[in-house]
Amino acid sequence: MFLKKEFRIIFMGTPEFAVESLAVLIQNNYTIVGVVTSPDKPAGRGQKMSQSAVKTFALQNNLLVLQPVKLKDEIFQEQLKQLNADLQTIVAFRMLPQSIWSMPRLGSINLHASLLPNYRGAAPINWAIINGEARTGVTTFFLKHEIDTGDILFQEETPIEPDDNAGSIHDKLMVQGAQLLSKTVDAILNNSYTEVPQNQMQSTIIHHAPKIYRENCKVDWNLSVHIIYNMVRGLSPYPTAWANLMDENGCLHPLKIFKTRIEVAIHPFEPGKIVTDEKTFLKVAVKDGFIFIEDIQISGKRRIPIQEFLRGFKGIHKMKAV
Repeated sequence: MFLKKEFRIIFMGTPEFAVESLAVLIQNNYTIVGVVTSPDKPAGRGQKMSQSAVKTFALQNNLLVLQPVKLKDEIFQEQLKQLNADLQTIVAFRMLPQSIWSMPRLGSINLHASLLPNYRGAAPINWAIINGEARTGVTTFFLKHEIDTGDILFQEETPIEPDDNAGSIHDKLMVQGAQLLSKTVDAILNNSYTEVPQNQMQSTIIHHAPKIYRENCKVDWNLSVHIIYNMVRGLSPYPTAWANLMDENGCLHPLKIFKTRIEVAIHPFEPGKIVTDEKTFLKVAVKDGFIFIEDIQISGKRRIPIQEFLRGFKGIHKMKAV
């Protein structure tokens, strides 16, 4: 049996979501022999080179960092071999070729932010909320050829409250997932785990979680209040739902929508009709009620509450949401 300090782990991840998992492994006295993350890239208006959240944390903890442009690069793969890892842990990283995920003697495990086999894909948190799910969770599994299909090791669920959004669920699962990943590594170290094929997991309908593009984020005011409400919170704070306000001249004014509330009601208005007192509230008519818009952002400006927006945007009652 290996001691924790003798158990050699390579960690792979890029965004903030992965940092918590790396931190917990370090706190639990595991030996991280290397961290693999995305290359630095230009970001912001000045296009200054920016490093990933995982790289920043790894360097602060004096860990070896590798940033391959191509995962199949022979030099990079040789560097991995030289690290002689027992296990690789992957959290929010790229799809790995078999030559990498099969390299350690115990293989590679992944932490995924959903209750697999539901919500395989790049945006599980967003899609679970968009689809109005009442629960989600985290799953650890061994990697295999097809993405997010490996045998499940452990799962834990968490409720999605009516006022949760993608940001709040991200933060909950980030913490919960880090603990589950550490539990999984402990179990592998002690050979005290059971693998369950995903096709044996109970699930009546399998939803998928593909990458979300800008066109997926435009609000359709012909939909119901509940569908629009779930869409907005499922995309908030990122990548964010958006819509246009069309003025009397047909000019479009795009805006991002971060927060809404709903009113179920029968009314005589066409979808997209704006109802407002131009001081304290703005709501948009939909087929079965109204969507109250509460937090927005105009292009090039900061996020603001609707009251502040109304103070500086006159004549909005003559516009239409499209």
